[in-house]
Amino acid sequence: MATDLQMSASADEVDFPYRALSRSAIAAFVLFLVGLVGLIPPFEAMLALALLGVILALLAIRSIHRYPNEFGGIGLAKFALLANALLLVGGISLHSYVYLTEVPPGHVRLPFYELKFDSEPDRPTQTAVEVDGKDVFLKGYIHPSSGGGMLRQFVLVGDLGTCCFGGQPKSSEMVEVTLTNGQTVKAGMTRRKLAGKFTVNKVPRTQTDFDNAVFYRLKGDKVK
Repeated sequence: MATDLQMSASADEVDFPYRALSRSAIAAFVLFLVGLVGLIPPFEAMLALALLGVILALLAIRSIHRYPNEFGGIGLAKFALLANALLLVGGISLHSYVYLTEVPPGHVRLPFYELKFDSEPDRPTQTAVEVDGKDVFLKGYIHPSSGGGMLRQFVLVGDLGTCCFGGQPKSSEMVEVTLTNGQTVKAGMTRRKLAGKFTVNKVPRTQTDFDNAVFYRLKGDKVK
């Protein structure tokens, strides 16, 4: 009897060998979940995780095929491969479409980094002088020192580091925004898109709660 049971157990182990779930497949699936954040502006860079997920999923599939008795999870690996590939292609397509269509007609895209003067003493950049008096499209963050609640006037900065973790911004890192037509916007850490007339102050203007004067102004007629 004991011999028959041992033989039966041995047969079961051969028919149903233990296989470890592929760590690469698990990691690829996790990268897909985290990479979904890349669909939300301004976290587009997180889509790079989907590319890494594709690579890990391919490695997992290869390992499982080479060592079928040692590794399992082929279904998870294939799903992670497809999901990461769709996320990567779809995310890039989505952000490309938004980028190509977000600037209103008759406006010039003005990247915030082109306003920042890197040397000392601080002064308006050449790009700022060139677009002085023109309608521009600008993206940035409302500085917390502008106040809370619904705002009609506020100071816009280029990134979250300057906004929340970088202390007082330089003069060339700030744009004084005044919304027109009775518009207001809620204060917060959301990146805002604004369109309106950009001007360079002939004389730098001081702002309450800001150490440095402001070089730039924007009369915003559109805000998101």
